[in-house]
Amino acid sequence: MAEDNGNPIWKNRVESWKEKKNKKKKPATTKVEREAEIPPEQQMEDKPAPDASQPLSTIIPIPKSRLAPYRTVIIMRLIILGLFFHYRVTNPVDSAFGLWLTSVICEIWFAFSWVLDQFPKWYPVNRETYIDRLSARYEREGEPNELAAVDFFVSTVDPLKEPPLITANTVLSILALDYPVDKVSCYISDDGAAMLTFESLVETADFARKWVPFCKKFSIEPRAPEFYFSQKIDYLKDKVQPSFVKERRAMKRDYEEYKIRINALVAKAQKTPEEGWTMQDGTPWPGNNPRDHPGMIQVFLGYSGAPDIEGNELPRLVYVSREKRPGYQHHKKAGAENALVRVSAVLTNAPFILNLDCDHYVNNSKAVREAMCFLMDPQVGRDVCYVQFPQRFDGIDRSDRYANRNTVFFDVNMKGLDGIQGPVYVGTGCVFNRQALYGYGPPSMPSFPKSSSSSCSCCCPGKKEPKDPSELYRDAKREELDAAIFNLREIDNYDEYERSMLISQTSFEKTFGLSSVFIESTLMENGGVAESANPSTLIKEAIHVISCGYEEKTAWGKEIGWIYGSVTEDILTGFKMHCRGWRSIYCMPLRPAFKGSAPINLSDRLHQVLRWALGSVEIFLSRHCPLWYGFGGGRLKWLQRLAYINTIVYPFTSLPLIAYCSLPAICLLTGKFIIPTLSNLASVLFLGLFLSIIVTAVLELRWSGVSIEDLWRNEQFWVIGGVSAHLFAVFQGFLKMLAGIDTNFTVTAKAADDADFGELYIVKWTTLLIPPTTLLIVNM
Repeated sequence: MAEDNGNPIWKNRVESWKEKKNKKKKPATTKVEREAEIPPEQQMEDKPAPDASQPLSTIIPIPKSRLAPYRTVIIMRLIILGLFFHYRVTNPVDSAFGLWLTSVICEIWFAFSWVLDQFPKWYPVNRETYIDRLSARYEREGEPNELAAVDFFVSTVDPLKEPPLITANTVLSILALDYPVDKVSCYISDDGAAMLTFESLVETADFARKWVPFCKKFSIEPRAPEFYFSQKIDYLKDKVQPSFVKERRAMKRDYEEYKIRINALVAKAQKTPEEGWTMQDGTPWPGNNPRDHPGMIQVFLGYSGAPDIEGNELPRLVYVSREKRPGYQHHKKAGAENALVRVSAVLTNAPFILNLDCDHYVNNSKAVREAMCFLMDPQVGRDVCYVQFPQRFDGIDRSDRYANRNTVFFDVNMKGLDGIQGPVYVGTGCVFNRQALYGYGPPSMPSFPKSSSSSCSCCCPGKKEPKDPSELYRDAKREELDAAIFNLREIDNYDEYERSMLISQTSFEKTFGLSSVFIESTLMENGGVAESANPSTLIKEAIHVISCGYEEKTAWGKEIGWIYGSVTEDILTGFKMHCRGWRSIYCMPLRPAFKGSAPINLSDRLHQVLRWALGSVEIFLSRHCPLWYGFGGGRLKWLQRLAYINTIVYPFTSLPLIAYCSLPAICLLTGKFIIPTLSNLASVLFLGLFLSIIVTAVLELRWSGVSIEDLWRNEQFWVIGGVSAHLFAVFQGFLKMLAGIDTNFTVTAKAADDADFGELYIVKWTTLLIPPTTLLIVNM
């Protein structure tokens, strides 16, 4: 295949590369010549504003007056903990030895998990971006726009569980972004191959022709129509155009009609015809069997598609449903994301990728510009693998009784990680550097050493074999690939035949798969597709790269793209990038960048937490466990490693937590206690420990700006989730990884009356509620 298909394609592509390279060279020389002809006083006028040369972002450190006391209390708490454990171990309770031993073991584990959680928050930082400077540098008047292109990924599976209207709002908010239209492409992954999703996208593409110009004309926020029209605010504020009220009224009417069309499609889809679905032209829908169907791609809008109602170009919208066949492992969401990486590389090849869940719409139309302030900054962006935005949610009750907002994690822990090597990847609202997804290391880092002895000296000189031989082999392969890419960039030194031979000789096909067009795209650091490329050829190639056998015997899911092996593929993917030496950045604009929906019912929330905890247990039991993976290169900072260890061991806290929550009842029932009668010194120790716990929390609230209610909700749900979902995750994880038994928990729903937060009061019984209910009854 490589011999037959590779050479002719390479011949054409190399020609187009040479043309492109020459074109890129020409403007630079003409610009210099032009500047030489212009008198110095006029040259001054043409120079960019002073802003353009200044940094596009800055780190705002937490004031020392807030951080110093916080760190001091942490050290004091560590000392008090040491003294406390000395007292506990040297003063056993002989009459209740079993209870005493259990409590001491639990307390030691709690102290260990506190250290894992606390120390990655040692260097918290805030960041500020300067969008005006970004425009001054890359959007100069009279010159081509130099902002980088971005490919958006939106993934959906079942349109009956993930309503098409919600997905459509996410798509519309992307298409209406405040960003150059030719730099935006939106890819929808339909992993359920549902005709409902496809037909709703047809309607959405049509409605976008009206919605996008309306958003841009009146600079409205947010640009998802469902959430814009449901806002309970004065929509006339800051609006000066007299036509606004009239056009808004007309647009709202158009949106209501569009909703009715979507709802009609949903109603029709409730009952599948016996012969399967048929498209409008009478041909059967290729995805009638969602587990056995060909790959499908449909390009809507974009460069050659329909313009908006004002005749302006719209961003490209692409529907993708990868091929599914029985007997192949498809790897759920991670596999779908990897298929989108390849399709987008063939069709648009933007240097940056932004992935969103189908229920996370763009709430801030300048969100991409915020990310570009880091990724396009020459000083900062070179070593940045991704920019992560915090998750924010709509539709949560005011008291947030089940800690859905995760405020402590997003506003405290993630800021702490940003001061080390960067935040963890949380699965949505993240802008990736495409090169980092391809498994390459950051440009500023040296290659991995070839010999095991030199790699030993990086981090643990005293040990002889700190690195797994397979890991050494992978690093050597990665270095070969990096070297091959370096050589291939010297395009003028090779003719077409030599170049195609080089491709076949290196490990490109073993790494990326049998697609010369895709391999070529991986060599373009700044992205882009050759101008001479034939669209029909590209579509055929795109279909090829989403075939179900494409990833076999390649590095997809192992070293490149989204990593397989856990239901929480996000943690694993970010971890691998940090191990290669990349850093990530946390971006918190004043107006939240993206907003999603969260399960506000207790049972649904516990099932969500169960899935996350199960993913952590799977990583703990895999070769990618942070306790032993990635020590070879010495590129993962030790505080960052602590944070990753915390993300995979926290479910195990459920075991001591269950035991500790049972102790008070057992002590009262047996008349025995876990500590002897306290001396004065011991009383001071206990008092000091409790005070240090309280003061740490207060000082953390002080520097982070988190409210005491958010902290309290977080503490509450830590216990609720800990004695239910985390406990089940531990057992389910061991059953799945060691015995191959996959268990599912079912949820049954009852009706609700309350309109606003009706879901909050639905009674749903689930197996997960047995342990906390038992604990409550026993303690009562």
